[in-house]
Amino acid sequence: MRVAHILRKYDATEWGGTETAIHRLTTGLAANGVRSLVFAPELARRDLAMDPFAAVGGALRRFRAVLPVWGLSAERRRRMIAVGGNVISLQLLRQLWREPGLELVHSHALGRLGAIAQAVARARRWPLVLSVHGGAYDLPASVQRDLRLPGAGGWDWGKPLGFLLRARRLFSTADAILTSNPREAALIRERHPDRRVIVQPHGVPAADFAPDQRAAAFAAYPRLQDRQVLFLPGRIDPVKNQHWLVEQAAELARRHPRVLLVFSGAVTDQAYGDALQARIGRDGLEQRVLFTGQLPPGDPRFIGLLQAAHAVVLPSLSETFGLVILEAWAAGTPTLCSRTSGPTALIEEGRNGFLFDLDAPNGFHAAVDQLLADPGHRATLGAEGRRRVVADFDTHRIAGHLRQLYAELIEEKHALRHSA
Repeated sequence: MRVAHILRKYDATEWGGTETAIHRLTTGLAANGVRSLVFAPELARRDLAMDPFAAVGGALRRFRAVLPVWGLSAERRRRMIAVGGNVISLQLLRQLWREPGLELVHSHALGRLGAIAQAVARARRWPLVLSVHGGAYDLPASVQRDLRLPGAGGWDWGKPLGFLLRARRLFSTADAILTSNPREAALIRERHPDRRVIVQPHGVPAADFAPDQRAAAFAAYPRLQDRQVLFLPGRIDPVKNQHWLVEQAAELARRHPRVLLVFSGAVTDQAYGDALQARIGRDGLEQRVLFTGQLPPGDPRFIGLLQAAHAVVLPSLSETFGLVILEAWAAGTPTLCSRTSGPTALIEEGRNGFLFDLDAPNGFHAAVDQLLADPGHRATLGAEGRRRVVADFDTHRIAGHLRQLYAELIEEKHALRHSA
């Protein structure tokens, strides 16, 4: 089975949860007999030394794409692409049309790239599967506003093409719509009751997180020694809300003098990253905060950080799934997350982690107090998380379910073609 996966961005230097999820999905699909061809925009810069997809034998097809907005500064354009800019590509249309042996198109991009995938799939009578990664309807108003801000003030000359491609009707024509978030799925079903909407969680290769990699983390970051580590993986970006945790650092230090906040991820909003560093310097928190930068997927240092952490913290404004929750559980570490739709669907309060409200930090501090004061309870929470990952979220299990869906959709298209 040959499947085309359409990505809006694939940059190893700005790796995030979506890229990790797709990388693991295609790896799991390969073990289930599915040949994945990944189509992604060309980069302005190429990091040839690090391509996680090529490293596992994936077939990567780059296409030229443009962000059709005039009047943006270079930084605003870069940020818009980083957070999901609505790019267009006529070359993608040609490449998909000419790719031999394809049986199904799976678009992980919405907007105009998704509409291009839709147009080719309809013309070739291939099934079209859509995956909603960052949220479509289940987004807080503040996050929707922030997503629009980078493009504010520019003129979007791609709207006519989006209209011709029927980009706004993408959900109405897809053969299956996948989302990892039950609330998102309910909202999509409400608006598109005739579509096949499936809750498809992301997966984690549980076996990769079992070997003890803490020595690699301690060797790379000696400041971890004899510290109580709160680990926050994720891109440095307003939606991930690292600033909120820095605001809590003084109170954390008062309650727990050995606490160290560890941030791991690429800076996708430079102004936000600069403001975060300025706040840390102004509050004199340099010795209480550690930035590791971007770490490749599967890096022993990253797994070791998860294993060495006393808790993984996600203070996000919006988290439609929270892949890092599964990674923390696979490493045997409990999670402490803001009450957004993804974590609330995964976390069982007090059994495998804790939830807190951003506007009530006392609840956050009470949960930290409990985790740091009771190593036995912390270990029990982590063990329950790992049990659930192995049982419900292992990559090969998730990919096997998706392969079965692909086969059903392809068979349905064949039946319709023969009847016609």
